[in-house]
Amino acid sequence: MADATARDVGEFGLIGRVVERLGTSPYVLLGPGDDAAVVAAPDGRVVATTDVLVEGVHFRRDWSSAYDIGRKAAAVNLADVAAMGARGTALLVGLAAPAELPVEWALRFTDGLRDEAALVGAAVVGGDVVRSEVLVVSVTALGDLEGRGPVTRAGAQPGDVVVLAGELGRSAAGLALLEEGVHEGELVDAHRRPTPPYALGALLALAGATSMCDVSDGLLSDVRHLTRASGVRIDLDDADELFLTGGEDHALVATLPPTAVLPDGCRVVGRVLAGEGVTVAGEERVGGWDHYA
Repeated sequence: MADATARDVGEFGLIGRVVERLGTSPYVLLGPGDDAAVVAAPDGRVVATTDVLVEGVHFRRDWSSAYDIGRKAAAVNLADVAAMGARGTALLVGLAAPAELPVEWALRFTDGLRDEAALVGAAVVGGDVVRSEVLVVSVTALGDLEGRGPVTRAGAQPGDVVVLAGELGRSAAGLALLEEGVHEGELVDAHRRPTPPYALGALLALAGATSMCDVSDGLLSDVRHLTRASGVRIDLDDADELFLTGGEDHALVATLPPTAVLPDGCRVVGRVLAGEGVTVAGEERVGGWDHYA
């Protein structure tokens, strides 16, 4: 039935249709269909991260297609793997959905997950489907360090430069347009489907990154993670509000020695100093997203 719902096909019918659309990768030794998947870990260590997306908080079905939401759900996790200097290898997906959810929505959502994962050579290897009054998506991403040490938040040193990989402020600008009733355009697309600079995570690690994190809640908020973990102060150059506080672009921010050769696609946006906190052109600034603020 073209208009079938989750209630019509049942839990296992829905899972079966979803699994039919999934791809694989060389990392997948045993894919969906058993109690658990088996994923290769060539490095001997596994990078693991998870995010939860709730309808009405992280996405709206009247603003974003199922495919876009699938791409976004994968991207927010794979960006965290890249922020450790690793390569994404596999995704596990939990879907809590109302019984009235159209099966076609779930299938297009799956297509989005699959296609975003394929950008880094990863695959969806399993998950779970349950009934819920609210549509909730939980994605766990696994990654491989490929012989490198993980780049954590706790290595920045005074004298390092602060480097941005990717763009900031575009998703926030797109959200503002959607709130004004504008549903088309490049900025709106940037909000619906972020484009993290996945490959630059590993390249920054190879270039000697001393710390790094994904920018999901705004640059001001996320570089504060680096300052707290590293015991330093960061002074940023750019005072543009959307650049500093706009979230959900999933760019990468890293610190590197001033003599490091930066990969193409990266630029210096500040400096690491002795002290604590975050400043912009020497002045104290706060901002960024906090779910409970």
